[in-house]
Amino acid sequence: MKRITISILASIAMMTPAIAQAAPVAGSTLIGVSVTELRDVTLGWSTKHQLLGESVFNAKSEQIGTIDDVIIAPDKSASYAIIGAGGFLGMDKHDVAIPVAQIRLVGGKFVLAGATKDALEAMPAFEYAQ
Repeated sequence: MKRITISILASIAMMTPAIAQAAPVAGSTLIGVSVTELRDVTLGWSTKHQLLGESVFNAKSEQIGTIDDVIIAPDKSASYAIIGAGGFLGMDKHDVAIPVAQIRLVGGKFVLAGATKDALEAMPAFEYAQ
């Protein structure tokens, strides 16, 4: 009988941390990121400070547009860059969606190899869903 009691108590003791972790307690939920995650965030890219408004060049170093937006996919990955092409002083600008994987950072410049202004202007225009 004593062995059964000890086994039951040991089982309960081993389950207690799991029960305590499974039940959320008011005020104990972590909001934001941990210190470790914050280090990863600071090593990443900021769309506002490092991408938006940056020029995009082709392989011949000709400026072909600017990065106006970055679309985040449901899986939280950056999926498309919205490139503003053509136009003058914002007039008649033609926005196109380019897969982020096609844009390379070369020598501090964003490069879309094989592209030209004419090719971007010939693409279907990107329009935000209402």
